[in-house]
Amino acid sequence: MSTTAPLVTAALLVIGDEILSGRTKDKNIGYIAAYLTDLGIDVREVRVVPDDEREIIEAVNALRARYTYLFTTGGIGPTHDDITADCIAKAFGVPIDVDPRAVTMMRERYKPEDLNAARLRMARIPQGAELIENPISRAPGFRIGNVIVMAGVPAIMQAMLDSVVPSLETGARMIVETIEAGHVPEGLYAQGLGQIAQAHPGVTIGSYPAFSITGFDNQIVVRGKEASAVAQAAAAVRDLVVQLKAGQGRA
Repeated sequence: MSTTAPLVTAALLVIGDEILSGRTKDKNIGYIAAYLTDLGIDVREVRVVPDDEREIIEAVNALRARYTYLFTTGGIGPTHDDITADCIAKAFGVPIDVDPRAVTMMRERYKPEDLNAARLRMARIPQGAELIENPISRAPGFRIGNVIVMAGVPAIMQAMLDSVVPSLETGARMIVETIEAGHVPEGLYAQGLGQIAQAHPGVTIGSYPAFSITGFDNQIVVRGKEASAVAQAAAAVRDLVVQLKAGQGRA
C-alpha cells in the first residue's frame, strides 16, 4: 500500500481596487504562501482582481475548478464596494442573506442597537457556507465548497487562517536545502545547474542573487517532497559550487 501523501494545491485571489492602484500594499500573499507551503499545500497561482463583479466571479469559478482550495482576501467589509460575498454566492448559484449565526457572533462585540445596516452587511453569508471564526472583530469569514473567504486586513486574515486550517486536507511538506554559492557568478554555474536540474526531475532548483554593499552573494535553493531526491540534488549542487570556487581561487 502506498503511503505517498496526496498532492494538495491552492490558489489565492486578492480582491480590491486599492491593491491594484497601489494605495494599499498587500501583506497577505507572502504570509499565506509560506503558511500553506509549510502545511504541504502547494500554492500554484495568485491573482489580483478589482472590485468588479464579473471579474471576481470569473476568477472564482476558474480557480476553484483548477485547485484543491481557493483562498480569497478582501471585500467582506461593511461598505458598498465590499461585494465579495455576493460574488461568491453568484459563482455557486446560491442565495445570500443575513445569517443568524454570524449575527450571534457579532453581538459579542456590538450592542444590538449598534448593528446597523452597514455592519449587518458583514453578516451576509451565502447559503450553505460554513463560518470561519474571527476572534478580533467577530465578523466572520466563510467557506463554501473549496473556497475559503477571508478578510483583507492582515491581522484578521491571519486569525481566520488559523481558524480554518485544521479542517483542510494537507499533503507532503516541502523539503528545502539552501546552498551558499557566495561570489560565484550565476553565469559560471548556469549551465552546470541546468544539467543537475535535468538529471533530478523530482526537485526544483532555483538561483537567487542578492546584492549588498560588499557585492553580490548567490544562493541556490533545492526544493522537493522526497528527502532522498533533495539530498542527491543538493549534493550535486554543492560539488558544482566547490569546483567553481576552486577554479576562482586558481584564477
